[in-house]
Amino acid sequence: MASDSSLLYDLPAITLRRISVSEMSNNVYLLTAKKSGVQVLIDAADDAGAIRGLLAEAAQDTPCPLELSAVLTTHSHWDHIRALEELLGSPAGGSGTSARPESAAGAEDAGTIEAEKNVTIDRRLSHGESLSYDGIALNVIHLRGHTPGSMAFVYKVEDGPTHIFTGDSLFPGGVGKTWSEADFTSLIDDVEARLFAGYEDDTIIHPGHGDPTTLGAERASLPAWRERGW
Repeated sequence: MASDSSLLYDLPAITLRRISVSEMSNNVYLLTAKKSGVQVLIDAADDAGAIRGLLAEAAQDTPCPLELSAVLTTHSHWDHIRALEELLGSPAGGSGTSARPESAAGAEDAGTIEAEKNVTIDRRLSHGESLSYDGIALNVIHLRGHTPGSMAFVYKVEDGPTHIFTGDSLFPGGVGKTWSEADFTSLIDDVEARLFAGYEDDTIIHPGHGDPTTLGAERASLPAWRERGW
């Protein structure tokens, strides 16, 4: 029996697991649907072997055969895509099948990812899209500024807090790094309008590095973030 060390949340319809990989301590998230065995991976950051171990650990979460259906990428930065080519070019994790998982990323970042990693991004995402994988439904939020095509993925829980995977766009204590005043303004405007204005305080934020937070824990700091400019 695999260890439960990666298990973050045992939710009614899915489990949410996480590992941290690489010298950059990147978070890799895995959603597994209990009734279908379908899996969705968010950010194949590095260490394909460790990620395969994460996929296999979820065998204890469902009686169904596992099937990695999709690999979603929050943004194009190198430290979030290093295992992408190996995972997309290998059999689906844990299922024993040869089906290649769907790859998806923001439309504005997809070309960069393809050029850097020699992969095909099957689905170029835009703000407001919905993704559905047999028991796992996600909404897509475009957060412009850290990269042109940075995306957040929203998993809504019936009678429970929403979970949002924000990549490097929102962390405990502030928004992600930007490289110009215009980029910072764009990012904090999107974070404020598309996350804080749209979701409740108990919404759980899962960032690309480090520990989770909630919108409620960060909301009062928004004016200070805007004032300091980062």
